[in-house]
Amino acid sequence: MAADQRPKADTLARRQRLISSSCRLFFPEDPVKIVRAQGQYMYDEQGAEYIDCINNVAHVGHCHPLVVQAAHEQNQVLNTNSRYLHDTIVDYAQRLSETLPEQLCVFYFLNSGSEANDLALRLARHYTGHQDVVVLDHAYHGHLSSLIDISPYKFRNLDGQKEWVHVAPLPDTYRGPYREDHLNPAMAYANEVKRLVSSAQEKGRKIAAFFAESLPSVGGQIIPPAGYFSQVAEHIRKAGGVFVADEIQVGFGRVGKHFWAFQLQGKDFVPDIVTMGKSIGNGHPVACVATTQPVARAFEATGVEYFNTIPAGQGQGGRGKGAKALQFGGSPVSCAVGLAVLNVLEKEQLQAHATSVGSFLMELLGQQKIKHPIVGDVRGVGLFIGVDLIKDEATRTPATEEAAYLVSRSLRDSEWSGGMEGNRSQVQPALSSHDTLGVLFQFSEEMDMEEKVRSCETLRLQP
Repeated sequence: MAADQRPKADTLARRQRLISSSCRLFFPEDPVKIVRAQGQYMYDEQGAEYIDCINNVAHVGHCHPLVVQAAHEQNQVLNTNSRYLHDTIVDYAQRLSETLPEQLCVFYFLNSGSEANDLALRLARHYTGHQDVVVLDHAYHGHLSSLIDISPYKFRNLDGQKEWVHVAPLPDTYRGPYREDHLNPAMAYANEVKRLVSSAQEKGRKIAAFFAESLPSVGGQIIPPAGYFSQVAEHIRKAGGVFVADEIQVGFGRVGKHFWAFQLQGKDFVPDIVTMGKSIGNGHPVACVATTQPVARAFEATGVEYFNTIPAGQGQGGRGKGAKALQFGGSPVSCAVGLAVLNVLEKEQLQAHATSVGSFLMELLGQQKIKHPIVGDVRGVGLFIGVDLIKDEATRTPATEEAAYLVSRSLRDSEWSGGMEGNRSQVQPALSSHDTLGVLFQFSEEMDMEEKVRSCETLRLQP
């Protein structure tokens, strides 16, 4: 705690000296020094309170007492690697299995979302015997080299696109080629994937997987049209590939209506592999991959051990539910934390809370869209919401400077910690949040104070 008392300027100077500039700060012009957090609130060194609207890692709220207690109590008893048999890993795997379609019945526990997506890529390639991957434009799936290669958001600024990576259009009905007035945007975007696969096959390429966030976040808080994933899965599986649903940012009840965001696509759609991270541990480093028996068996048939792997509840005839663990990814403490998060979600009815609060936010943001021409689009489900700011309604030109102004002004007034990706405002708070409504009203007041915003003219950044 002594470090918390260090002056902000001293902390910043030390960071600039000791930490790589590649590890960027939010609001670099005037960084916020956060010294503690509780629930949906964060506090700086001066005691100023911020509503945290973007830290979707603290899924059930910062420092939730039941999660902290679970980690503390298990740490006092046992924390070791997964070479030893212990109850928490099987208990946790069982609880997770109860939230998923029955086909997704084998689990691997890891330490981060990037590790989960990297394993998903390996599983897909072992199962299919193929190499190539289809991804969505603007996608981001992690920071490992293997994942940067399938993340257009990153590779376009680095080494470029590999020949085994194929980029499909983002299913964006606001800015994409098939918009809200299209008769069947789901089929139109799925046909783009079909054409991409056919083109790859004509060149002798073989598709191992289609990777997609169930709700693309870095791409702009996108809600794919219903039926899109089912049609894409049909094309991918026909080509011998598997469908990987990345739930790292959007799973565990965030969408309200369902526990998993991929379930928004209909009850008949089931991915072949699902990856989890971030919210799974409420800040504790734990992640998971869930897959089918055939995919897991193909990986096991290689004879290569996935580090320290133990059986957990194998069923008869190869049909039972099982779990695999990577050293501390499935440690007693990690699994205890994961169980605690599930318990809090259930006990506090946070999935239903995400539905009710999210619906109210969407309704009020819709009113802002009518009132302010700068609000081009409001989209979202549950507590996964995006606001697209524009300069002109006809061209939908992104209002990037205006968006930066609104965030900086609100932050300066110690009201909220919001997220902007270019011209898009991101709202992904803890599921326990209720004061996000205050953010919305402040958002409205900030625009009311600026006549230029109403007319979609460029704002001048003011001190």
